[in-house]
Amino acid sequence: MFFLAELENTVRIPPELFHLDLREAIEQELNKVLANKVLNTSGLGIALHGITDIGESFIKPGDGSTYTKVKFRYIMFRPSVEEIITGKVKSVSREGIHVTLGFFDEIFIPPKYIPHPSRYSEDDQAWIWEYVTGDGEKHDLYIDSDDDIRFRVIEEKFLDMTPGLNGEVPEISDTENLKSSYSIKASINEQGLGILDWWSD
Repeated sequence: MFFLAELENTVRIPPELFHLDLREAIEQELNKVLANKVLNTSGLGIALHGITDIGESFIKPGDGSTYTKVKFRYIMFRPSVEEIITGKVKSVSREGIHVTLGFFDEIFIPPKYIPHPSRYSEDDQAWIWEYVTGDGEKHDLYIDSDDDIRFRVIEEKFLDMTPGLNGEVPEISDTENLKSSYSIKASINEQGLGILDWWSD
């Protein structure tokens, strides 16, 4: 679910940060640009793990900032397909179930991946799994907002990726190039998945 990405970039340090130690200024700028941003096809940036190399700094003509080549490791969030994760139901609608991990909300379970037979109740604003026991007894198992839920990742999608980066980080001052959409499609349609209370004793 989390991994360390080995990245390299040229970090722009504006004059207002010159009072800081160079490493501290670089760390601040890296987190400012990468934290909570979707980076190319690497996933969602979480936090800087560490700087592995700081190169020489230089100044561009007409710009009072300094530019420093840096190699660093960044903690990224990108679960693998088929990975099982526990989150919380953020909202429920006829279209499906939205799940959050607290720091990441773009997880969606479409109706076809909810246990069958299921129905959506407008009155309860909930999905209901019509569970039938081995002796034929029926039970309505509800999926409501704020329920803890275990799901399997079945697909991921990146949108609006910046072309031509070939896996490299865009120039660190260009925050717009780092903003793209990353979403996960999930399933709870198998034994052991779904609302945690379903499977507790």
